[in-house]
Amino acid sequence: MYKGKMAKGKGKSMLVRLVSAAGTGYFYTMRRNRARPDKLVLMKHDPIVNKHVLFVETKVKKGASSR
Repeated sequence: MYKGKMAKGKGKSMLVRLVSAAGTGYFYTMRRNRARPDKLVLMKHDPIVNKHVLFVETKVKKGASSR
């Protein structure tokens, strides 16, 4: 039996950042399925403009601090 450490595979889900299309810089962080081929686009509330606006997926930068 192998007693060393084995490499981990990629998980089934990944963290993505949903950035407001209103240009306010407001964002949500969500987990989504890695197998999904298309980018996530949702209508969510942006409290800076106090409206529901389109939020578009971008990748989460490693080591970047959240709000």
